[in-house]
Amino acid sequence: MAEFSLGLNEDQLQIQKWVHDFAGNVMRPAAHEWDEREETPWPIIEEAARIGLYSFDFVAQAFLDPTGLTMVLVNEEMSWGDAGIALAIFGSTLAVAGIFANGTPEQHAEWIPQCFGTPDEIKLAAFGVSEPDAGSDVSSLKTRAVYDQAKDEWVLNGTKTWITNGGIANTHVIVASVEPGLGSRGHASFVIPEGTPGISQGQKFKKMGIRASHTAEVVLDDCRVPGRCLLGGREKLDDRLARAREGKHTSTQAAMATFEASRPSVGAQAVGIARAAYEYALDYAKERTQFKRKIIENQAIAFKLADMKLRTDAARLLCWRAAWMAAHHEKFEAGEGSQSKLFAGETAVWVTEQAIQILGGYGYIREFPVERWHRDAKIYTIFEGTSEIQRLVIARAISGLHIN
Repeated sequence: MAEFSLGLNEDQLQIQKWVHDFAGNVMRPAAHEWDEREETPWPIIEEAARIGLYSFDFVAQAFLDPTGLTMVLVNEEMSWGDAGIALAIFGSTLAVAGIFANGTPEQHAEWIPQCFGTPDEIKLAAFGVSEPDAGSDVSSLKTRAVYDQAKDEWVLNGTKTWITNGGIANTHVIVASVEPGLGSRGHASFVIPEGTPGISQGQKFKKMGIRASHTAEVVLDDCRVPGRCLLGGREKLDDRLARAREGKHTSTQAAMATFEASRPSVGAQAVGIARAAYEYALDYAKERTQFKRKIIENQAIAFKLADMKLRTDAARLLCWRAAWMAAHHEKFEAGEGSQSKLFAGETAVWVTEQAIQILGGYGYIREFPVERWHRDAKIYTIFEGTSEIQRLVIARAISGLHIN
């Protein structure tokens, strides 16, 4: 087992610099344009694929890092560049996490490479859980998957919403109910391969932030997939459902397994936004003169910056701890994954707001990036589990009680 360390190894330092350079030289100069356009930044995704950043090989290398830290490092640097473009590039990794958490080794080998494609033929992937009437309450999913034994096919019907890459993805991973009476214990995950009839894009959403990332509904209308598209396989599902019917403990739910795997990386994205805002505000405060002195010489500003740095670094440490624990299969006894995402998300919102305050009027106009960072930050208290849900997870973990 690799020892927990705050010192990065040579490979991690090289990857961090490589991604930072891409974020600074390619993403940042284009961030304002794609935020305004509210479109998928294909040229930047193509450049990421060309250099190997958007690829199965790189993501596999990051996921398999025995320290667990490479993926959080990458996510922080990418969101330091721009969170919307970062999600456009790495939105596929949520589907990858869904396949990895719930699939068999054979399914990993078959489906994960298809989430990326090649530099000459780029592919995207999407992961769909949320529905119009089932956001935080995952147990209320209405999307159904019914098994057609005669054809060895699953038939899916329903509507997913708030889906990153929804409808434009080549591969979709969908969580559906196979036995509604069991609530969330009756869910399963399915891969919807490219070209499958019965899956389409619904409404595309115009958002407050992360505008370069495509978010839309996914509509499933008698969408048929082969039996092999059930992640984990039929035998494992039947065993899990039987145990659930008997009231016995079952393995981690399909959606929750994915979120637990992804929360430290999502938290790291928020850290990247917070760090960007802190650095920008610090530089501004050291240059801006009012009343014949630099504004950082005023305690009101200097103390804000001190707290911004403090909270950003603390958020990073929580993400690193959770990522390390996940890589080493250490049980989250106190909701450590939720702690990282909760604190990092709320930190990003707070730090970006302070940056706006430090810049004053300049912080409020769109010619300066801090207002965009503030808009981008807010989603991190909402998606992949709201702040309220993260607190619920933590409270249940530390109390051992089923708190509602």
